[in-house]
Amino acid sequence: MGAFFGVASKEDCICDVFFGTDYHSHLGTRYGGLAAFSEREGLQRKIHDLGNAPFRTKFEHIFEEMRGTSAIGVISDYDPQPLQIRSHLGTYAICFVGVINNANALIDRYLENGGGHFGAATGGAVNSVELIATLINSKKDFVEGLEFARNEIEGTASILLLKEDGTLLAARDKMGRLPILVGKKENGYCVSFESFAYQKLGYKDYCELGPNEIVEVTADGVKTLLQPQKEMRICSFLWTYYGYPTSCYEGVNVEQMRYKNGEILAKEDMKKGTIKDVDYVCGVPDSGTPHAIGYANESKIPFARPYIKYTPTWSRSFLPVNQVDRNKIAKMKQIPVGQLIKGKSLLFVDDSIVRGTQLRETVEFLYENGAKAVHMRSACPPIMFGCKYLNFSRATSDMELITRRVIKELEGDEGFNHLDEYSDANTERGQKMRKAICEKFGFESLEFQSIEGMEEAIGISPCKLCTYCWNGKE
Repeated sequence: MGAFFGVASKEDCICDVFFGTDYHSHLGTRYGGLAAFSEREGLQRKIHDLGNAPFRTKFEHIFEEMRGTSAIGVISDYDPQPLQIRSHLGTYAICFVGVINNANALIDRYLENGGGHFGAATGGAVNSVELIATLINSKKDFVEGLEFARNEIEGTASILLLKEDGTLLAARDKMGRLPILVGKKENGYCVSFESFAYQKLGYKDYCELGPNEIVEVTADGVKTLLQPQKEMRICSFLWTYYGYPTSCYEGVNVEQMRYKNGEILAKEDMKKGTIKDVDYVCGVPDSGTPHAIGYANESKIPFARPYIKYTPTWSRSFLPVNQVDRNKIAKMKQIPVGQLIKGKSLLFVDDSIVRGTQLRETVEFLYENGAKAVHMRSACPPIMFGCKYLNFSRATSDMELITRRVIKELEGDEGFNHLDEYSDANTERGQKMRKAICEKFGFESLEFQSIEGMEEAIGISPCKLCTYCWNGKE
């Protein structure tokens, strides 16, 4: 997905931006970049490929290479960024987080109108950041350009921009699907995706941008240039999976939400009487663990870790671009605790079930080590639609989703007319889908959190949450 971090200060801020950006490394694995402004050097920029080493390693010499009282940093899962742009609006550095689903249409329209050209990567792909800059530059000022760009884009775009005078412009995406928070300390202000990233650097919470809001950030203050709109659809997966446990979005802490989410799952199972003879409740590490803790606390079944992830050399299983390599590394990282597996009935809670490839290998690994039974619970509802706003599932087609494939096997294309029923465990179709997935993966039982349970766990108005990947509602 990606994330950005920026600072406007009265003193050199490269250290803050380095660590602030590094604290977002859990959100992206492909590229990292920094841009800075100083009175002496003007705008500077560095981009590194993160495919074989993390951000901190690739940028460890940045303190000798870059200076600035204003700077921005970005972790990207897609395009190299930030880009440095020269236009009639001036020279600036820009980065963004999100996805542009109509990129080709926007590019073709620009080229057909004789607007100029784009730099192209292998295969003719255009950097999304360059496309956004082109849209911005088509207007007379930055605010009008930022508003135009976000209105033209089908998808999501939160944008951070560093001007040649050191001013930052931060624009939250139109529907507020992603957060942008502002922190403050004595010598300046920062802009961040994750709240803990600036809190660790000595900044205090200042404000959280509203949907579609644009602000100007300098060392002296924060000025709203475009007022926020009331309508919001913040991504629910920020709490269930993406967000770091110590972060808060819209005032709701990630870790606390996950505990509550697990409690709600357990209450539903206890009501149905479906968790008899379970020896341990376990989390699929890492993001499934707090959901499992909440489940264990509510059910009074002991929490245990039957296997541990070995992370010193491969901290994240999704680092390799190739899915086969990711699966192999994920399997190699699993170190069993035999005494907690052999002869035991285990109930695992995972943050979500998307394709199910790694989950199948995990279950096989548990049975190979002597597990008596493996029950599975998903901390979110069945995923029926690939995300078109953040591409969180990496799915290029809805048919990559395990739910869609099973429904196709059960009922053919007709089944896609009954997705609501398949999502609901209380319907005949819902029970058939769960049974079929259990048979494929070797689960003793399977259940998903309901949308209502998810909304209750988050605790903000349901109309402000994006639930598209579960029910297709925009």
